[in-house]
Amino acid sequence: MAYGLLLLRIVIGGTLFAHGAQKLFGWFGGGGIRGTAQFFGSVGFRAPVVMAALAGLAEASGLFFAAGFLTPLAALGITVVMLTAIGVVHWPKGFWNSAGGYEFNLVLLTVAIAVAATGPGRFSIDRAIGWDDNISGAWWALGVAAAAAVIAFVNLNVIRRRERLHAAHAA
Repeated sequence: MAYGLLLLRIVIGGTLFAHGAQKLFGWFGGGGIRGTAQFFGSVGFRAPVVMAALAGLAEASGLFFAAGFLTPLAALGITVVMLTAIGVVHWPKGFWNSAGGYEFNLVLLTVAIAVAATGPGRFSIDRAIGWDDNISGAWWALGVAAAAAVIAFVNLNVIRRRERLHAAHAA
């Protein structure tokens, strides 16, 4: 089980870190903060530069997830970004990723919550410093899911300008 968790954390965490690096630094063909902020502004977020930085940092927490360090916090960052992405971009396009749907995002957030439930495993920084016994289990997974849902709700319903979006869709 330890090797499986390590592989899962490295692949998912590395993937999310790369997405964060696209947003923050423009690496791997990304738009950097400015390009990402333009996108966030186009989908109605207030303070799009701040939102781009926060989304990039939350995805860059994939590095912590891969290392198994502060695992529930990294899982929370991943889950919030995925729920927000589903709500803003992917939900209207249906389930399948091939049509721009939320399939991939759902897999990533599910893995993050599952690792919060099981803990990071034997090959993790959390284990090395003795934290893993205190940061795993069903309550952590429930806490990550609930906190992410609340934060994503605020992102979608408070931080976005709904009136502008409705006007744009009506045109």
